[in-house]
Amino acid sequence: MIRILIADDHPVVREGLRGMLGAEPDLTVVGEADSGPRAEALCASLRPDVVLMDLRMPGGGGVESIARMTAAGLPSRVIVLTTYETDGDILRAVEAGAAGYLLKDMARAELAEAVRSAARGETVLAPSVAARLMDQLRDRPERPRLSERETAVLRLVAQGCTNAEIGRRLFIGESTVKTHLLRAFGKLGVDDRTAAVTSAMRLGLL
Repeated sequence: MIRILIADDHPVVREGLRGMLGAEPDLTVVGEADSGPRAEALCASLRPDVVLMDLRMPGGGGVESIARMTAAGLPSRVIVLTTYETDGDILRAVEAGAAGYLLKDMARAELAEAVRSAARGETVLAPSVAARLMDQLRDRPERPRLSERETAVLRLVAQGCTNAEIGRRLFIGESTVKTHLLRAFGKLGVDDRTAAVTSAMRLGLL
């Protein structure tokens, strides 16, 4: 059984999705959220297989919630389900860690199959979204590459760890932590810890 969390601020939309997905014998809705922060909390406690996340909700956007859920290492696969398909929204969602980007006007059978595909670890994109995303990726410069240790350091920074705590967790000296941070700053074009984490999340490096 594939367990689903629905995150949308419109009750009518949530009800419609619950009815559509509930008609499938292998799909079950285990929770609903009306905001990004609420979706994050439910995802952490319920551990659904798939989250259907709207982009623009009160209390914070869906993209920011996806980035935080990805940074937290939650196992759920997040699919954006929205009415918006602007280039910026698509790229930001994918870079934040979304496993898919679908539009709300899709048929029930197509949505159900997309949920199944995401649960199997596949990426699911509406055809128009896929075409636009490929155009964007072709035109953008190559993103920076962080080393495995630089990535590990930034992940711990994202969790609020100090340099000393990071050193203890990774079994390296505090000066070495600073060196990895400075290298990451240079690659990302930033000069502080918060900007480094935000930039790395936006680029899909964390």
